Amino acid sequence: MIVCTTIQEAREVLAKQRLQAPQEQIGFVPTMGYLHEGHASLMQRAKAECGYAVLSIFVNPLQFGPNEDFDRYPRSAENDIALAEANGIDLLFMPTVSEMYPVKPLTRVVIDSVTDRLCGASRPGHFDGVGIVVSKLFHIIEPHRAFFGMKDAQQVAVIQRMVDDLNIPVAIVPCDTVREADGLAMSSRNVYLSEEERRQAVVLSQTLRSAESWVMEPGMTAAKLEGQIRDAITSAPLAEIDYAELLSYPDLSPLEAGVQLSDCRSTLIVALAVKFGRTRLIDNRLILPRGGVQHV
Repeated sequence: MIVCTTIQEAREVLAKQRLQAPQEQIGFVPTMGYLHEGHASLMQRAKAECGYAVLSIFVNPLQFGPNEDFDRYPRSAENDIALAEANGIDLLFMPTVSEMYPVKPLTRVVIDSVTDRLCGASRPGHFDGVGIVVSKLFHIIEPHRAFFGMKDAQQVAVIQRMVDDLNIPVAIVPCDTVREADGLAMSSRNVYLSEEERRQAVVLSQTLRSAESWVMEPGMTAAKLEGQIRDAITSAPLAEIDYAELLSYPDLSPLEAGVQLSDCRSTLIVALAVKFGRTRLIDNRLILPRGGVQHV
């Protein structure tokens, strides 16, 4: 595995790879590090499906708000390097903030509509930061395929729309959410949870499983379902709901008032963001009311 810390180094390595193996695709997994088994599953898919796998580790300051956890965000370079190598990564790109942003960027990558709700509403400016860093990484790496976990389904929808609108030649590959044995979605932020917060946090995955059956109940509407979801989550005393919404996917638009969910033919998403103490967790489930559940 080759480790690069500068853009020039990464481009030189990738240029040589394209000359030596022009038939081999480049798979890319962008991350903020503190890697876990969820990231490992993305790396394994990139290697298996593309042949040459690139991982980036960069904690992007532009997607953190002024009161968010940029300085607290967990980092573990030595463990990350070991896990990347163990999962078949060929090139690990680990730039510094000054390498990615030598001067304050004046260019913005703004994706409208799909960022109006959920994390886009509760974290103003977050997706502007995501847009610019992912765009930069795509231009640096120039991958054929990029692999993203569906735990952050809104991010996948935002990046897919950016790629489509700007004709960026990369295929976005959504990958299933990887979960702990008790159902909690794997996240670098789980390390922040106290023992009791960790115990109560499983209410998220439990509620999502229940929502799959609630959708098909006679007379169920979006408003009624959201109410049942909120009641289920707040049964955990430490849970503080940021949002709990039912939307269409991937456009993330609200459903028509009074629509019977059992009659819906489009994909729906139940999206959650809930705080346990200082730790904000997200999770979601895609549901096809007339055709079953998409387990992501």
